[in-house]
Amino acid sequence: MSSKKPIVAITVGDPCGIGPEITAKALSEAEIYNKCNPVVIGDAEVMKQAVKIAKVNMKINPVTNLEDCKYEHGIIDVFDLKNVNVEKIEFGKVTKLGGESSFQYIVKGIELALEGKVDAVTTGPIHKQAINLAGHKYSGHTEIFADYTKTKDYCMMLVDKDFRVSHVTTHVAFRQVPDLVTKDRVLKVIQLTNEAVTKMGIENPRTAVAGLNPHSGEDGLFGREEIEEIEPAIKEASSMGIQVEGPVPPDTVFVKLRGGQYDAVVAMYHDQGHIPTKLVGFKYDDKLGKWGSLSGVNTTLGLPIIRTSVDHGVAFGKAGKGTANPESMIDAINLAAVMAGGKE
Repeated sequence: MSSKKPIVAITVGDPCGIGPEITAKALSEAEIYNKCNPVVIGDAEVMKQAVKIAKVNMKINPVTNLEDCKYEHGIIDVFDLKNVNVEKIEFGKVTKLGGESSFQYIVKGIELALEGKVDAVTTGPIHKQAINLAGHKYSGHTEIFADYTKTKDYCMMLVDKDFRVSHVTTHVAFRQVPDLVTKDRVLKVIQLTNEAVTKMGIENPRTAVAGLNPHSGEDGLFGREEIEEIEPAIKEASSMGIQVEGPVPPDTVFVKLRGGQYDAVVAMYHDQGHIPTKLVGFKYDDKLGKWGSLSGVNTTLGLPIIRTSVDHGVAFGKAGKGTANPESMIDAINLAAVMAGGKE
């Protein structure tokens, strides 16, 4: 084992979805082993099944102790929780089995990271309904990680190469968003964004803050959130030495990000940030009836540990068929390795 390369734990997600398959496909890429030491948190029998589905020439090395990992290309080290009977897997369905096993993978990954035994956690896709069916009342990965690490101030960032977007709010009803866009919250997300992009290797990053309202409120004509909450946050962040601009009208700020004017954008709500990022990274061909590209990574900022994730769901319609695209998983593992390498 190379002590210089960070150890990245990969939780495979819901075994009824494409998580195990895309994990197997991602780890068939030799380049990943050049950047990190990956270990899968899951079930060894599930990963044996996934290797067959993915049609990759990889052997499974089940372990219950990280010291027994090989960290060699051609071998998938699996921290084996032995919590799935593969004969009971129902591909493409919301099940208690899928929710419970995927939740246990996440908790073990967090535990290993908090103990300092792994340097980062990359998560495969879970199904929120399955998680709740198993009795775990969370709206997604981000909330699980925040709860189990006792983190109060955190935010979601989507990354697709140089396209980086963090979010002031995410999984809330749209009518709640204006009340949640406060000076303190916007300031915190600006700070978290600046820290994260610096960790990604960009010195003194340039951050733009999107407005909440059309035309960033047009001097109060279309709303006062920009004047009363967003602008004061930007001014305070600037006084701290952060290179930040805004509020920039949300209908142009992402064009400027893509053009290289900024290194990151702070979006005010879920769809404001997700739509442009997925437009950049996702490509669908209706004539072929399939997705050509599924690039992009979801990472949680503000945690005491590094967490990255695929930027797509369980894709139940593709589960078990061997046709799932591993691009986002590859991106997520690589970003985890970069961020782990940048830890102090």
